[in-house]
Amino acid sequence: MKRLIALAACLVILGGCENMTPQGQAAGVGTLGGAAGGAVIGALAGNAALGTAIGAGVGLVGGLVYNHVRENQQAAQQSAYSQGYAAGQHSGPGAPPPPYQSQ
Repeated sequence: MKRLIALAACLVILGGCENMTPQGQAAGVGTLGGAAGGAVIGALAGNAALGTAIGAGVGLVGGLVYNHVRENQQAAQQSAYSQGYAAGQHSGPGAPPPPYQSQ
């Protein structure tokens, strides 16, 4: 019976993650992963609760950093696409592309 209640609670909690933003998802995954890893390391060191708390904090920061890097990469890709598209619209048919200029 306890397992059924635990399973139902997990399903309800995970169902709430359906409409999360990518930042919220990255933070949640990082926090849960860090908490799990911290609990294991803390249990081996003798204090599982402290390990869980530290792991959750580190995982949260890691998830947020990962999300920030991913958003920057997507923005750079979109910017490069837009620049290439605009350059293609301004050049005449059959014209060679402009030379690459590093910034």
